[in-house]
Amino acid sequence: MLGAVFVLWAAATITFFAVRAVPGDPAETIIGGPGSQAGEEALAAARAEYGLDLPLWEQYLRYLGGLLSGDLGTSYALRAPVTEVIGEQLPGTLALALTALLLGWALALLLVRQAARGGRVSRVLGTIMEVTAAALPHFWLGAVLILVFATTLGWLPSVSTPDLPGLILPALTLAIPLAGFLGQVMRESADDALASTFALSARARGESPAGLFWRHVLRHAVLPAASLSGWAFGTLISGAVIVETLFARPGLGRTLFLAVQGRDVPVVTGTVLVVALAYVLITFAGDLLEMLVDPRRRRV
Repeated sequence: MLGAVFVLWAAATITFFAVRAVPGDPAETIIGGPGSQAGEEALAAARAEYGLDLPLWEQYLRYLGGLLSGDLGTSYALRAPVTEVIGEQLPGTLALALTALLLGWALALLLVRQAARGGRVSRVLGTIMEVTAAALPHFWLGAVLILVFATTLGWLPSVSTPDLPGLILPALTLAIPLAGFLGQVMRESADDALASTFALSARARGESPAGLFWRHVLRHAVLPAASLSGWAFGTLISGAVIVETLFARPGLGRTLFLAVQGRDVPVVTGTVLVVALAYVLITFAGDLLEMLVDPRRRRV
């Protein structure tokens, strides 16, 4: 819990100072953007209203005090509480990230199973597929999926829609690189488990290859991948910034992208803080999953 508090404080602090280091005047965003041609008096009034005329350290302390009271501030551009802005966009991003996480796990398990039951050639091909998938950039992969499944085949929409077909291509864009990383980690653990004494004992008892994998080897293979679930969720959220923009999908990623462009500091800091909180919670859930799967991790 202390580690979680530190992560949230670090995320809020780094984001606060990083956004303010970006060139430009946040007061222009409050007035209406750089093209508003606002006068100096209007800019000064906006700075005074939002406390931007205060010293930076005082702005930081007021910002931390607001966080402790549950106040994430008010959006400069949207003129709405940041909690409402995030609350409207969070469900779509969570649905995308969780769907991509499940797809990534499923694809990784298929790769590991194929490598485990095949010979040397199958393992080499599995390794090539994992490395290739892990190296694919989201913007390139998303463009290729749109070209193949939307433009050429016409099976799926190129722009994200609220229904299930509109979720498939964005989720696959995030899931395929993740599956490559998870597959590499799980395959190494699966190889060690297949070479262990308990696997030899199970084979001696007449266990089938499929039964050996699903009943014995899989438990050991998923342990390192489960510990990376928090990291995986963080990569999915960061990838959502590109994917939601590419597929014109509403969500936290696209909101964060637009907020950074417009120097909407409260939305940027609030979004990053919510993502950090989700990272902490999923990392904690991954630790619990490890404890359930591996009895050696349990404490009396």
